[in-house]
Amino acid sequence: MSTPHRFLGFGFAGADLLLEIRPDGRVTFGLGAGETVVGVADTALSNRPWTSFVATEDHGMVEAMFAGMGESARAGPVVVGIATPPRQPSRYASLTAIRLPQNQGAISCALARATGRGPAVLHSRESFEARAAELLAGATQELELAFVELGGLSKADTDPNKLQALVAGVLRAQAYRGEAPTSLGTERYALIRAREDTVDSLTDRIDRTLANAGVRGVSTEAAAVPMTGLDRPRQVTQALRFALNQVMEHGLGKALPSDFAAVLEQSLRSTLSNAGQLGAAIRHKRFSLAYQPVVLLTDGSVHHHEVLVRFGANGSPFPTIRLAEELDLIESLDVAILEETLAVLLRTPDMILAVNVSGRSLMGDSYVDTALRLVRENPDIQGRLMFELTESAAVEDLPAADRRLQALRAVGCKWCLDDFGAGAASLAYLQQLTLDLLKIDGRYIRDLQHGGREATFVKHLVNMCAELKVETLAEMVETAEAEDAVRRAGVDYAQGWLYGRATETPADAAALTASRGQARGDGRLATRMARERKQGEWG
Repeated sequence: MSTPHRFLGFGFAGADLLLEIRPDGRVTFGLGAGETVVGVADTALSNRPWTSFVATEDHGMVEAMFAGMGESARAGPVVVGIATPPRQPSRYASLTAIRLPQNQGAISCALARATGRGPAVLHSRESFEARAAELLAGATQELELAFVELGGLSKADTDPNKLQALVAGVLRAQAYRGEAPTSLGTERYALIRAREDTVDSLTDRIDRTLANAGVRGVSTEAAAVPMTGLDRPRQVTQALRFALNQVMEHGLGKALPSDFAAVLEQSLRSTLSNAGQLGAAIRHKRFSLAYQPVVLLTDGSVHHHEVLVRFGANGSPFPTIRLAEELDLIESLDVAILEETLAVLLRTPDMILAVNVSGRSLMGDSYVDTALRLVRENPDIQGRLMFELTESAAVEDLPAADRRLQALRAVGCKWCLDDFGAGAASLAYLQQLTLDLLKIDGRYIRDLQHGGREATFVKHLVNMCAELKVETLAEMVETAEAEDAVRRAGVDYAQGWLYGRATETPADAAALTASRGQARGDGRLATRMARERKQGEWG
């Protein structure tokens, strides 16, 4: 086979190294800067498998890339890691391949040095959104956001771990620079790709690759939205997020918008609709309150109840809370919940309630001014109203927030910092806010009884809070063993399903005793209950 035939089609490539790889995966010959690109001289590459110089985590992608190529097909470029000895700096190369009919099944490859690549496994939604924005900002060609639905994949008779690795490799092989996709739920994925060929070509290559891997009974459907029409990063991110959410919720049954500008327009219409619906729900108080007991560990008595908000029968209220924050409606929601809580306090003079407040509501004076007015107008509730500062939204000006906290503390309202240890800002909050109570995040409490780092963390935290004259509360106490562990650690209060779930009416002493007995008798449910508690309640 003549060299012109071998490298026909590579006249466009500014490659550092040219290779020909025969069907058995071994190099026929190489030409170029082998030492620089893969650490092996080009003359020494002959008869070596390509897997010997490509990093293991990229084998699946390259295999899928080769398997999906038809005659006269071109694939790439994708960025691959280069296999390097231990403790040596990582190296990367951009790989482009073409299968020429004259080469009897061999694949011609061009490699050029690259500076790095993204992860070789599926992105999380958050990291995918961030990476997509980076790629778009630095791209030298038009990109599109592609969606792939692999119908029947979950029923495929293949080891799930191997199947997931195969899918990641197959989709990376079709993605821009070999970037990892993200999952949009069962059988759905999103990836960034160059706008060079049709969606049908994408599905054909995926089908061919899965068939070559022995995966049967999977049907591939795909669609794409050009990432054009917008140039402001924030708008790009908003459009990207909306498109991902729409496909996650509705699949590919509806035609996708023509470009990101159209996606953003849909997003804005949806936002206005959601804002109207949520605003009406807040104005008319279309939510209910639930109450979860907090006990004093010294004697097991109920000290107060945390007030939790629920919206209909839609499960966790957390998405609604986040939506309220994004739409700048959270202060109105916090005020509405506070008003309902005050009404309960006025009806039950022996009760203490703790109401949640978003950090965003403390960014101005309005919420605190309203709370002060309500407390002063209802002196019967003074000393019986507490506030829990959540970290769903960060507080930008802690000194200013502390001044607002102190105004409410001056009229007898205590403040608790929720979920300490769950957010990066927790330590700064403890340092700069004058608090009465600190709630320790449940992930530390769940493992406290087993000792180790969690136990050390909790004990030091309790000691530090004691020096600051801040009491401590352990959440997600689900078993008697966990209760004993937090008591021995010196924690003051406890909350969790050992003492009762959140209910429509506050638990009395008899209900609390029954709940504790049931939880002690079924310790096997503790982990599941803890997980459901975090997903199903706000507080």
